[in-house]
Amino acid sequence: MKKSDLEIIQNMIFVIRENKVMLDRDLAELYGVETKVLNQAVKRNLERFPEDFMFQLNDNDLENLRSQFVTSSSHGGRRYLPYAFTQNGIAMLSSVLNSTEAIQVNISIMRVFVKTSELLRNQAEIYKKIEKIERQGTKNAKDIELIFRAIKDLYGYQEKAKKRKIGFE
Repeated sequence: MKKSDLEIIQNMIFVIRENKVMLDRDLAELYGVETKVLNQAVKRNLERFPEDFMFQLNDNDLENLRSQFVTSSSHGGRRYLPYAFTQNGIAMLSSVLNSTEAIQVNISIMRVFVKTSELLRNQAEIYKKIEKIERQGTKNAKDIELIFRAIKDLYGYQEKAKKRKIGFE
Protein backbone atom coordinates (compact mmCIF):
# COMPACT_ATOMS: atom_id res chain seq x y z
CA MET A 1 0.00 0.00 0.00
CA LYS A 2 1.07 3.54 -0.70
CA LYS A 3 1.59 6.19 1.96
CA SER A 4 -1.73 7.80 1.06
CA ASP A 5 -3.41 4.41 1.60
CA LEU A 6 -1.89 4.25 5.08
CA GLU A 7 -3.27 7.71 5.81
CA ILE A 8 -6.71 6.55 4.66
CA ILE A 9 -6.50 3.63 7.09
CA GLN A 10 -5.34 5.95 9.87
CA ASN A 11 -8.45 8.08 9.32
CA MET A 12 -10.62 4.97 9.74
CA ILE A 13 -9.38 4.33 13.27
CA PHE A 14 -11.61 5.69 16.02
CA VAL A 15 -11.55 5.64 19.80
CA ILE A 16 -14.64 3.96 21.22
CA ARG A 17 -14.93 2.72 24.82
CA GLU A 18 -11.27 3.70 25.28
CA ASN A 19 -10.22 1.30 22.48
CA LYS A 20 -8.74 2.11 19.10
CA VAL A 21 -11.11 0.39 16.69
CA MET A 22 -12.14 0.16 13.07
CA LEU A 23 -15.74 -0.25 11.96
CA ASP A 24 -17.06 -3.21 10.00
CA ARG A 25 -18.04 -1.05 7.00
CA ASP A 26 -14.55 0.47 6.73
CA LEU A 27 -12.87 -2.92 7.01
CA ALA A 28 -15.24 -4.38 4.41
CA GLU A 29 -14.34 -1.52 2.06
CA LEU A 30 -10.62 -2.17 2.54
CA TYR A 31 -11.05 -5.92 1.99
CA GLY A 32 -13.19 -5.31 -1.08
CA VAL A 33 -16.25 -7.16 0.25
CA GLU A 34 -19.72 -6.09 1.31
CA THR A 35 -20.20 -5.31 4.99
CA LYS A 36 -22.82 -8.06 5.12
CA VAL A 37 -20.29 -10.61 3.81
CA LEU A 38 -17.66 -9.57 6.39
CA ASN A 39 -20.18 -9.78 9.26
CA GLN A 40 -21.45 -13.18 8.08
CA ALA A 41 -17.90 -14.55 8.04
CA VAL A 42 -17.38 -13.23 11.58
CA LYS A 43 -20.69 -14.67 12.82
CA ARG A 44 -19.73 -18.10 11.44
CA ASN A 45 -16.57 -17.87 13.58
CA LEU A 46 -17.82 -16.05 16.70
CA GLU A 47 -15.59 -18.13 19.00
CA ARG A 48 -12.60 -16.30 17.45
CA PHE A 49 -14.00 -12.87 18.39
CA PRO A 50 -14.38 -12.36 22.15
CA GLU A 51 -15.62 -8.97 23.35
CA ASP A 52 -12.10 -7.52 23.58
CA PHE A 53 -11.65 -8.31 19.85
CA MET A 54 -15.03 -7.10 18.57
CA PHE A 55 -18.19 -5.51 19.95
CA GLN A 56 -21.38 -4.05 18.58
CA LEU A 57 -21.86 -0.33 19.07
CA ASN A 58 -24.79 0.93 21.10
CA ASP A 59 -26.65 4.22 20.57
CA ASN A 60 -24.33 6.05 22.98
CA ASP A 61 -21.24 4.75 21.15
CA LEU A 62 -22.76 5.90 17.88
CA GLU A 63 -23.30 9.42 19.25
CA ASN A 64 -19.69 9.54 20.48
CA LEU A 65 -18.53 8.29 17.10
CA ARG A 66 -20.44 11.03 15.30
CA SER A 67 -18.69 13.60 17.50
CA GLN A 68 -15.34 12.35 16.11
CA PHE A 69 -16.49 13.24 12.58
CA VAL A 70 -16.42 16.79 11.25
CA THR A 71 -19.85 16.12 9.72
CA SER A 72 -22.46 13.75 10.99
CA SER A 73 -22.76 10.32 9.48
CA SER A 74 -25.79 8.09 9.28
CA HIS A 75 -23.69 4.98 8.50
CA GLY A 76 -25.60 4.34 5.31
CA GLY A 77 -29.01 3.84 6.91
CA ARG A 78 -28.14 0.40 8.27
CA ARG A 79 -30.75 -1.67 10.07
CA TYR A 80 -28.21 -2.86 12.65
CA LEU A 81 -25.67 -0.99 14.72
CA PRO A 82 -22.12 -1.39 13.35
CA TYR A 83 -19.50 -3.70 14.80
CA ALA A 84 -16.18 -2.32 16.01
CA PHE A 85 -13.00 -4.38 15.77
CA THR A 86 -9.98 -3.81 18.01
CA GLN A 87 -6.44 -4.42 16.79
CA ASN A 88 -6.67 -8.06 17.93
CA GLY A 89 -10.01 -8.51 16.17
CA ILE A 90 -8.60 -7.10 12.95
CA ALA A 91 -5.67 -9.50 13.16
CA MET A 92 -8.15 -12.35 13.63
CA LEU A 93 -10.05 -11.28 10.49
CA SER A 94 -7.19 -12.51 8.31
CA SER A 95 -7.97 -16.07 9.41
CA VAL A 96 -11.67 -15.64 8.67
CA LEU A 97 -11.30 -13.83 5.35
CA ASN A 98 -8.75 -16.15 3.83
CA SER A 99 -7.58 -14.38 0.68
CA THR A 100 -4.32 -12.84 -0.48
CA GLU A 101 -5.94 -9.39 -0.50
CA ALA A 102 -7.21 -9.81 3.08
CA ILE A 103 -3.74 -10.76 4.29
CA GLN A 104 -2.13 -7.74 2.57
CA VAL A 105 -4.79 -5.38 3.94
CA ASN A 106 -4.28 -6.80 7.45
CA ILE A 107 -0.54 -6.23 7.23
CA SER A 108 -1.12 -2.59 6.26
CA ILE A 109 -3.64 -2.07 9.06
CA MET A 110 -1.27 -3.57 11.65
CA ARG A 111 1.48 -1.22 10.45
CA VAL A 112 -0.82 1.76 10.99
CA PHE A 113 -1.72 0.60 14.51
CA VAL A 114 1.97 0.17 15.35
CA LYS A 115 2.82 3.60 13.91
CA THR A 116 0.02 5.21 15.92
CA SER A 117 1.25 3.55 19.11
CA GLU A 118 4.79 4.77 18.44
CA LEU A 119 3.54 8.33 17.96
CA LEU A 120 1.67 8.19 21.26
CA ARG A 121 4.76 6.86 23.03
CA ASN A 122 6.88 9.65 21.53
CA GLN A 123 4.36 12.25 22.66
CA ALA A 124 4.49 10.91 26.20
CA GLU A 125 8.28 11.17 26.18
CA ILE A 126 8.11 14.75 24.94
CA TYR A 127 5.64 15.70 27.68
CA LYS A 128 7.93 14.17 30.32
CA LYS A 129 10.90 16.16 29.02
CA ILE A 130 8.90 19.40 28.97
CA GLU A 131 7.69 18.79 32.54
CA LYS A 132 11.26 18.12 33.66
CA ILE A 133 12.46 21.40 32.15
CA GLU A 134 9.53 23.27 33.74
CA ARG A 135 10.39 21.80 37.16
CA GLN A 136 14.02 22.87 36.77
CA GLY A 137 12.90 26.43 36.13
CA THR A 138 14.00 27.34 32.63
CA LYS A 139 15.85 30.63 32.69
CA ASN A 140 17.00 30.56 29.13
CA ALA A 141 14.77 30.94 26.05
CA LYS A 142 17.23 28.78 24.09
CA ASP A 143 16.05 25.73 26.06
CA ILE A 144 12.52 26.31 24.84
CA GLU A 145 13.76 26.81 21.29
CA LEU A 146 15.60 23.47 21.49
CA ILE A 147 12.41 21.76 22.67
CA PHE A 148 10.40 23.06 19.76
CA ARG A 149 13.15 22.14 17.31
CA ALA A 150 13.21 18.60 18.74
CA ILE A 151 9.43 18.33 18.38
CA LYS A 152 9.60 19.54 14.78
CA ASP A 153 12.40 17.04 14.03
CA LEU A 154 10.42 14.23 15.62
CA TYR A 155 7.39 14.87 13.43
CA GLY A 156 9.40 15.62 10.29
CA TYR A 157 8.25 19.23 10.13
CA GLN A 158 10.18 21.41 7.75
CA GLU A 159 9.70 25.12 7.51
CA LYS A 160 8.86 26.46 4.10
CA ALA A 161 11.44 28.70 2.53
CA LYS A 162 10.43 32.34 2.76
CA LYS A 163 9.39 33.74 -0.58
CA ARG A 164 10.79 37.05 -1.62
CA LYS A 165 8.07 39.62 -2.09
CA ILE A 166 7.83 41.19 -5.47
CA GLY A 167 6.58 44.74 -5.91
CA PHE A 168 6.36 47.85 -3.77
CA GLU A 169 5.48 47.91 -0.12
